[in-house]
Amino acid sequence: MTVPLGGIPLADHAAVYRALDEAGFTDAWSSEVAGADAFTPLALAAAWAPRLRLGTAITPVFTRGPGLLAMSAAALAETAPGRFSLGIGASSPVIVRNWNAVEFTEPFRRTRDVLRFLRAALAGETVDGAYDTFTVRRFTLERPPAVPPPLLLAALRPGMLRLAAAEADGVILNWLAAGDVPQAVAALDDRRPGFEVVTRIFVCPTEDAAHARALGRRLITSYLTVPAYAEFHRWLGREKVFAPMWKAWAAGDRRGAAAAVPDEVVDALVLHGAPETCRAEVLRYADAGVDVPVLALLPTPELTAGGAAALGELITRLGGGASR
Repeated sequence: MTVPLGGIPLADHAAVYRALDEAGFTDAWSSEVAGADAFTPLALAAAWAPRLRLGTAITPVFTRGPGLLAMSAAALAETAPGRFSLGIGASSPVIVRNWNAVEFTEPFRRTRDVLRFLRAALAGETVDGAYDTFTVRRFTLERPPAVPPPLLLAALRPGMLRLAAAEADGVILNWLAAGDVPQAVAALDDRRPGFEVVTRIFVCPTEDAAHARALGRRLITSYLTVPAYAEFHRWLGREKVFAPMWKAWAAGDRRGAAAAVPDEVVDALVLHGAPETCRAEVLRYADAGVDVPVLALLPTPELTAGGAAALGELITRLGGGASR
């Protein structure tokens, strides 16, 4: 499950983590956009849910200096030894440049360089030298983790997918349908032993299809008009499907862009229906080659009306109803 859950204060997430664990969820993965940072929700989970595996999906490689990113990862790895994975990625110009006042340049090389730096730094090595996109002078972690975390790389297209396969311990996929997974996985040649495919899957567990599709269209037009995601879906073969949306968005017609997204595309990218239906659709990703399907829970009318009780029931149904 993606954490933290919307509408619930971080201080109240002990019950959320307990419910996830009891429902059979194995992992809690954070993200970092404009809500909570990637590490704080996982630090709480490390203390409150000692059986959950933890991961970031993702921490941007531009918004922290290499040393600070290594320190944050090392601290969480020390807090949850053997059950934390660090996912990193380029993020987007909006997050990096517009919101964090950092230049978004050479994202592929920056991601590769940070990956290589973290591999050395988290192993306790002294890093001293120039990478293509930054220089580090004599950095050594004072508290290197006894168990260095696996390093996963967010990737969308062949170049980054090949880098993940060659140098990372796993890949993080996002914004793709179950039917798209084989194409992405096929680009992961010569993977390292134990390599994992992690995928974030948007889930709106409601039988109110109009609500789910309206929300899905807002998300799709917000994300898939970003150049990197647009190129990703061109690579997946959706250029004709999304061309009207991209044209309307470029012209400033937000409503027209949303209306241009066909129902079948929304339904493939944002799962909805009864919780059991959503769970079955998530398992299609696993059948297609995903090792760790990570649900991103979207708001529903039922959750709004039912509060904590409805959330607890939902988590149980999404998890299969059986404690692990």
